[in-house]
Amino acid sequence: MSALIAVLIGTLILAAMAYDIARLITTNESRCPPLARLKGKRAALEDAERWCVGLRLHGRIDHAAYQQRMSGIAHGRRRPAADREATRRT
Repeated sequence: MSALIAVLIGTLILAAMAYDIARLITTNESRCPPLARLKGKRAALEDAERWCVGLRLHGRIDHAAYQQRMSGIAHGRRRPAADREATRRT
């Protein structure tokens, strides 16, 4: 009986590995599902806020771009506006 259980568990593990490998190889499946789909929009906005703060702390965006992005996050947009590029700090 224990051998049968071991075989079933091994088969399930192998099937899961084959599924995961096939999912990563195919082009139709996204490698990282959007955070909003996993945890909800609020968690996605919090993550976008953390990302924006990280960009600011590491000097990748200036103060004006930071304010613009945070304003967008406050209005429910996770990504910056497409017509405005983030200005880099020099």
